[in-house]
Amino acid sequence: MAKSSTLKNMVMTLSAITLITSALLGVVYALTKKPIDMAMAAKTNGAIASVSPQFDNDPSAEMFVVESAGKNYKVYPAKMSGNAAGFAIETYASGFGGRITLMVGFNIDGTIKGISVLSHAETPGLGDKIEPAKSGFSAQFEGKDPQNFKLIVKKDGGDVDAITASTITSRAYCDAVTAAWEVFKLCNNQKSEEEKGDE
Repeated sequence: MAKSSTLKNMVMTLSAITLITSALLGVVYALTKKPIDMAMAAKTNGAIASVSPQFDNDPSAEMFVVESAGKNYKVYPAKMSGNAAGFAIETYASGFGGRITLMVGFNIDGTIKGISVLSHAETPGLGDKIEPAKSGFSAQFEGKDPQNFKLIVKKDGGDVDAITASTITSRAYCDAVTAAWEVFKLCNNQKSEEEKGDE
């Protein structure tokens, strides 16, 4: 004789399935969290090294957070023989496909040393051209001083050549670099005040 299906049996069965599934997800999360964190740390360290002036310290170990315009940004100081050489700043903005996260490196004089893309979800073949491996878009920022180089696309009156058919992505990229520039100025002002205090 077949067992009849009751509400109690269905609830117990669904509860058991949910419990088992949750336990399995927890195990998978625990197994993958450390490798994912290590991969992200390696990517961040690689980005710091690629955009920062030459350094002999460990910028990741000396990372600090700066608040600017109500948002928090991670700052990685690059030092040579104990003296500030520049900063690598993790910055972000909303692009066409979601958040664009960049690492922007500044020399101590404020010029942009380099920019690396940490993550994005922009359209393949269009917005993904923000990646240095896919186009020369980011090269136009290198060596520029944001005091004289307007970090705005030319269409909006700035100095940046936008990616063709990806104006929203280009604007977001510029916004992220501008945010990093504002953070750099805060860090540089703080460094100057500390140096005055040491005199």
